[in-house]
Order: sequence, then structure tokens, then C-alpha cells
Amino acid sequence: MNFTCRPTEAKDAKALFQFYTTVAKQGGGIARNAQEITEDYIQHNLEKTLQNGVGYVVEHPTVSTELIASVHCYQLVPSVFRHILSELTIIVLPSFQGTGLGKLVFNALLHHVAQHRQEILRIELITRESNQKAIRLYEKLGFQQEGRLEKRIWNATGEWEADIPMAWFNPNFQR
Repeated sequence: MNFTCRPTEAKDAKALFQFYTTVAKQGGGIARNAQEITEDYIQHNLEKTLQNGVGYVVEHPTVSTELIASVHCYQLVPSVFRHILSELTIIVLPSFQGTGLGKLVFNALLHHVAQHRQEILRIELITRESNQKAIRLYEKLGFQQEGRLEKRIWNATGEWEADIPMAWFNPNFQR
């Protein structure tokens, strides 16, 4: 299948809400459950992404109003963090996982930052330790593990998990 990745736009709010809700209901793909996905949550992330961040989406190949992959991150408010894009979230519809969509949207995001956001030094993300497939992808994309946040996640099976903070450094960073 041929997928097209494009920058996130304000008009994507409704599709993002439906997409996040669908993925959250299936579990395991994002930290939030379906009840925690609200229109306000989506709108907040979308506004931050459009104001001072980067976001990309992939539309369903046959239903242009449906999203199948998304990534976004944005700058944090304190000026001491102005060189960082954080709050990164990537999701791929489970039925499309393993098709290269995660790599596609991540490459678009990293390329955009390297070429157009030289004031950004690092992109941060956090992933749970059990998500080894994601950790391998992030490492292939150039992210480095920066430690472990022990017992940070109380998972669906009632067990503790560590979160793994990771960072990618912009090779074209300029002060």
C-alpha cells in the first residue's frame, strides 16, 4: 500500500479525536484510556503543535476523513526549554502496525526539525519498558535511552513498569 504523510492541520481535530479514541479503546497503544481522550485534550495538543511544535498524520488510503497514523511534539513553556520538543505522542492504528507507518511519520518529523527547526537541539519521548518494538524503532531512528523511571506505570495487568526516557539530537542545531 502507498501511504502519504502530511503535516497536521487545524482541520484534523475531529479526525484526531476519533483516531485517538479508537486506539485508546483497543488498549496498549497510548497511555490514556478512552475516557481520558476528550475534545479538549485533542484541541490542547493540536493548538500546541500548530503554535510551536511539529506534527504529521497519515490518512487512510481509501477514507480521507480517517487517520491511521499520527505523531506530534511541541515546545514546553519555560524558556529554559526552548531548545526542546517534548510531549511526543506517536500512534498507529493497530490494523496498520508493522507496515512502516511509524517510521514514515517519525522520519517526516525528524527531517522537518533537521531542515527547518535548527533552534531545536533535542526531541524527547518516554516509552514503557515493555514496548520493546517501539524502543528498537526509536533507536534505529537515532534516539538514545537516557535512563529509567522505575515504577512509573501501573499497567493493565496490575504490575509496575518503568518508563524509558529517550532523546534524539538535531544534527543541524544552531544557537
